Amino acid sequence: MKKIRLFSVITLGASMLLVSCGGGGTKKGGGTKGFVSKTGWKPNEKDGWFFSGKQQKPKAWPGMVYVEGGTFTMGLVEDNVMHDWNNTPRRMQVSSFFIGDTEITNSEYREYTTWLKFVFPSSDPSFKHIYTGALPDTLVWNNKLSRNDYAETYFRSPEYDYYPVVGVSWLQATKYCDWLTERANEKALMRQGVISKDIYSADKAATAGATFNMDKFKSNDAELESYIDKKKLQQKSGIKTSNEKIAAANRNATSGIVEKFRLPTEVEWEFAALGLQKNREYNNYLGKNIEIANLKGKKGRNKGMYLDNFKMGRGDYSGVAGWKNDGSPTTSDVKQYPSNDLGIYGMYGNVAEWVADIYRPMIDEEFSDFNYYRGNVVVEAVKNADGSYKKVGNTEIKYDTLADGRLVYKGLPGEFERKTVEDNRNYRDGDFQSSLDSGGTPPSDSTYFNMYNSVKQKFIVDKSGNVVLQKDKKQATSQINDYSRVVKGGSWLDSAYWLDPGQRRFKNQTKGYGWIGFRVAQDAKNVKSARTKR
Repeated sequence: MKKIRLFSVITLGASMLLVSCGGGGTKKGGGTKGFVSKTGWKPNEKDGWFFSGKQQKPKAWPGMVYVEGGTFTMGLVEDNVMHDWNNTPRRMQVSSFFIGDTEITNSEYREYTTWLKFVFPSSDPSFKHIYTGALPDTLVWNNKLSRNDYAETYFRSPEYDYYPVVGVSWLQATKYCDWLTERANEKALMRQGVISKDIYSADKAATAGATFNMDKFKSNDAELESYIDKKKLQQKSGIKTSNEKIAAANRNATSGIVEKFRLPTEVEWEFAALGLQKNREYNNYLGKNIEIANLKGKKGRNKGMYLDNFKMGRGDYSGVAGWKNDGSPTTSDVKQYPSNDLGIYGMYGNVAEWVADIYRPMIDEEFSDFNYYRGNVVVEAVKNADGSYKKVGNTEIKYDTLADGRLVYKGLPGEFERKTVEDNRNYRDGDFQSSLDSGGTPPSDSTYFNMYNSVKQKFIVDKSGNVVLQKDKKQATSQINDYSRVVKGGSWLDSAYWLDPGQRRFKNQTKGYGWIGFRVAQDAKNVKSARTKR
């Protein structure tokens, strides 16, 4: 999305009050045009102090597809042959959102790792883990009884540029989303002339800690002063004043350019994969058309051919020579096969995908049937004693540990340091009240009882400085914990059973796999969908 403007809660709230009371000042259809505040001042008045920004219709950022939200039946509608009983049908409401038209490709992910290597070179001891910790695990292609050519070529060879990146853990995928948000905003502001276009030139090359990020941009950080054209910023933001103090006070309400990128939630991913908006009559969906026969071409040279990339049976990944059923023995180009009705590619094969959610066998639709998501962790920026925000220093980088022992950064130098203030990953599940013993007296702290007690990961640093995974000797009764993330969709390695968007699996967030990729999503704020006519 380009040129998105954030609105003041005060202005929006007052506008809603006027509409609800039937008051004047707003034109038919809503909005702030002609609106006058209770103070008597108009938003964006030249001689005033409050600027709400220019209201503009959000547009999809390149490579993103708009998905209009609505209600649908989430979950499996076919026989549950695995007897997981983890995806029973349930009614859910989804807000409108944007989703990537393809999975993130090798080329796109190499953009990310190349930027990290340029700005935070591994030759600097302070940054030695940043680049290496972001790289995909290419050893996911290794098989003890198979040739492993892909391990050396798949990620770096130009022939695979537009194939989905694999071997990326959930943790690494979320860091890519954060980085993409910063680079997209950086590019958008360059196009608008707000920041310099030559910040990567030889004489202005970005250095660690001095790189652009939205935290520093919104907080008027001195590090970005040399890059920002303040006059252009005021023109683009709708701030009509020459008073820099007033302009600075209003920047947080007017600086939203590109909406934050993130992983889609499970309910969003499934809704987008089904594409039900195009398969309805008035307000009735005509069914989930997911039979395997519907994945075959109906005419032309593709007649009878599978138009998605999956495993047809034991030892059959592509079909016979001269009559290749899907034509792809492993992964394929992200746009090799037709998109679904919404213009989204790869939802029925090629690679399965990480989504944002923590995995639990049951989805608590009774507690939340609107934008359901398990995994909320509330964080806030850390402040210094003088009230300023604390930045991550070059020698203060914190890391998570991947399953193979590599370290992946939690925050890059120059970003605001953040701390967790509330962790809801285990909310209403895995505690005493959801156990078979809940009829007794619950312990004072529900953390003493956890029905999901899978083996915990423990790492130590040996004498050589290597990070080594230690085995947990505690007997476990489950593989599920707060690090188990939902995986949706089928892959080149899967049978047709897993192509149903209602299917769900889970894998550890610290590990990469040769059959799991990811795509990005964004919120679609202020999108008012008109009622469509049949």
